[in-house]
Amino acid sequence: MATSQVPTLRHPVAIALALSLGAAIALGLSRFSYGLLLPTMRADLGWSYLLAGAMNTWNAFGYFLGALATPLLMRRFGVWRMLVLAAVLSGLLMLAASVLTATTALYAQRVCAGMASALLFIAGGVLAARLGSQQGTRAGLFIGLYYGGTGFGIALSALLVPATLAWAQAYGAAHAWQWAWAVLGAACLLAALVMARPARAIGEAAPHAGAPQRFALKDFAFGLAGYFMFGVGYIGYMTFVIALLRQQGMSGAMVTVFYTLLGLAVVASSRIWARLLDKYKGGQALAILNALLGAATIVPALSASAPLAFISGLVFGAVFLSAVASTTAMVRHNLPPSAWTAGITAFTTVFALGQIVGPTIVGWISDGPAGLERGLIASAIALFIGAALAARQKALG
Repeated sequence: MATSQVPTLRHPVAIALALSLGAAIALGLSRFSYGLLLPTMRADLGWSYLLAGAMNTWNAFGYFLGALATPLLMRRFGVWRMLVLAAVLSGLLMLAASVLTATTALYAQRVCAGMASALLFIAGGVLAARLGSQQGTRAGLFIGLYYGGTGFGIALSALLVPATLAWAQAYGAAHAWQWAWAVLGAACLLAALVMARPARAIGEAAPHAGAPQRFALKDFAFGLAGYFMFGVGYIGYMTFVIALLRQQGMSGAMVTVFYTLLGLAVVASSRIWARLLDKYKGGQALAILNALLGAATIVPALSASAPLAFISGLVFGAVFLSAVASTTAMVRHNLPPSAWTAGITAFTTVFALGQIVGPTIVGWISDGPAGLERGLIASAIALFIGAALAARQKALG
């Protein structure tokens, strides 16, 4: 289907929710589930925090490679086809993790999973921007619904991973965490099946007359720098906060509740910040959200209080994917549709670079005498720096 507009659809919100399963797979199931598996994998395989963090660094490196390849692959396969292919590939790669134990093989799996996640996440972002452009003043809501889908993946991971680990351990599985990867892979494939038809309904944009407008990096320098620091900072929290809470004595059941609530807060964020994304055309939204994330990240590093930890998780969940959505909104506000793919890809690329740096640095700091608390403080500082940089990004028009 080649059209410059989204077809008139009876249930655009339902289509946006189905599309959000792409974000659920790319981040919630494929990436952030690792935070739940990390304590078990680390204990079973004898990893240091540096090595455990390096797993997410390699995943982010794959994400970086995928982001670079996305424009070419989208031109080759089309956006909605790329979305579905990447979703299926993500599920298959998750299943592959269920039969691996060697560190090198797991590194390779995380690189490939990162590449698939980038293809999936960018393709979904382009389709969400296209869908939002047809909804007038509700564009921010539709973009937020897509990115908020990550929360569905986080919440589902929080329900599936502990239950699967408990079952596998009860039956004496040699590596209980492998069973969790298998279950997550199956969930990815099911989600890919559900979202395929709605994604096709959005379709492909018609070719634009003339050469497409290029994305000028200098015009978005502060926004890109602020988003890079967001990538550095937020991933430390998502990688290590569960390990910190377990270290502080939180029970497995409470951790499940914590992560589930964090995921549900991500889903709610699409409504909470929709007006903010529609209102600001420069970097103001990213600056505000980075600052809130910095405050949420530092709380569990300064206190072992369970109520404060839950507040931290709720705030973090309600904010961090809206920071991602804010960059798509910035691209949509300031560029014509012909440049959206290039703009979203540029922001995704610097996001990936930040995520390459973040887990390794936080893991290295956490292996020191100050432990995981000092690592999260470093993450918070990165987010505050990102807020200051983003605040300097001006709208183009």
